[in-house]
Amino acid sequence: MNLTIENILLVGSLLLFISIVLGKTSYRFGVPILLLFLAIGMLAGSEGILGIRFDEPKIAQFIGIVSLNFILFSGGLDTNWGEVRPILREGIALSTIGVLLTAVSIGTFVWFITDFTIYESMLLGSIVSSTDAAAVFSILRSKNLALKKNLRPTLELESGSNDPMAYVLTVAFLTLVVNQDQSLWSIIPMFLQQMIVGAIAGFAFGSVSKYVINKIKLSFEGLYPVLVIALMFITFSATDFLGGNGFLSIYICAVYLGNQDLIHKRSILKMFDGLAWLMQIVLFLTLGLLVFPSEIVPVMGIGLLISLFLIIVARPVSVLLSLMFFKMKFRRRAYISWVGLRGAVPIVFATYPLLAGIDKADMIFNIVFFISVTSVLIQGTTLSIVAKWLRVALPAQKKRMTATDLLLMDNPKTLLKEIPIDSDCNAVNKKIVELGFPKHAIIAMIKREGEFITPNGSTRIEDKDTLFVLADKDEIIDEVKRVLGKK
Repeated sequence: MNLTIENILLVGSLLLFISIVLGKTSYRFGVPILLLFLAIGMLAGSEGILGIRFDEPKIAQFIGIVSLNFILFSGGLDTNWGEVRPILREGIALSTIGVLLTAVSIGTFVWFITDFTIYESMLLGSIVSSTDAAAVFSILRSKNLALKKNLRPTLELESGSNDPMAYVLTVAFLTLVVNQDQSLWSIIPMFLQQMIVGAIAGFAFGSVSKYVINKIKLSFEGLYPVLVIALMFITFSATDFLGGNGFLSIYICAVYLGNQDLIHKRSILKMFDGLAWLMQIVLFLTLGLLVFPSEIVPVMGIGLLISLFLIIVARPVSVLLSLMFFKMKFRRRAYISWVGLRGAVPIVFATYPLLAGIDKADMIFNIVFFISVTSVLIQGTTLSIVAKWLRVALPAQKKRMTATDLLLMDNPKTLLKEIPIDSDCNAVNKKIVELGFPKHAIIAMIKREGEFITPNGSTRIEDKDTLFVLADKDEIIDEVKRVLGKK
């Protein structure tokens, strides 16, 4: 079947519907939902049941980049700075040194067991060097794993922040494969530029985005998530234009925004949560359509060897070495090693050699695809079992609620308190979004000059207002009064 304008929406919507319906029951059999999306794409592809002919690496790469924007941005919005700050150094070590060590060790192994050149081997190692944010975020959250201490934020920070390093390494070694007259040292300036410009741009665009979101006055609440999408793409594309790493910038920008008080923040978070799932499904379906299963079979042997080396040797060694100067129990290090899931990101990065037209591009793509599938299948299905075996799991009821969880919960408040505002209150003439209002309380209604108004983040508190505040307990009411400047 050839995709046309007339049938692309029909086929796409049917595949999306099938993915969602089947995904609902996939975990009963211990199958990661992302692997199911990939399988549906393969079944619908040129060698599958529907026979959809899709051999467009450039389109797949574009879809992959757009999808990764949403996935990384959503993951960043959901990252709690209070939980990340204690393990920030560990996370940075894993996402930089850990990725580099993984790439070098895999590249060296591939060089020894294949006829790849050293740069081609390092290119393959770079492509599969990072853990996949889509795989880690979705599997950890869908399994509702409660982990001891700071394990969960460490894993999510690593998976969300190590794609930029893998991307830079991939582009660098691809450049060396294409331009074999260049030396290894020639890529260092590009590497530094990508990381430094990306980090600075992330913070800068985060600050600007916060100002724009809170200061702009839009007529409809539903436009605010659309505004954030525009700001997200501006951040990525402008950073890339300046020579920085767009993936790094949007993740830093999202982490910054996720820990600020924003107008209609709840609507923004809910929309991005849904869009992240949509992009994961679309991404895996697209990559499933792109692959030719008959071309995977010849590389299964070498792919299995590399995959096992990655899981058993490269990943554990890179974790142990990158965390060697930090105090951490061996059980925690071992579990971090096991949650080294490869998923869609390596497959997207594997399209770069295809578009560059290098000799072994097809073989690299097929090997990477096989490694990603085996990683999700082996590691993704055993996260809970390994967590219990290493004694790093907690009962589900002990899982701590993050600020984002509390914001998204439709949890009824049990206390209603009327709080009058007078001219002595610090909150007078301030927007609600500027108050730093407690996450466990909401202003349900404001009585002003005999009329009741429904507030939002841009509503200004005025003298002689009466706030109707809903909260969980008396202590939260006391905190509300402190924020408002009530004595």
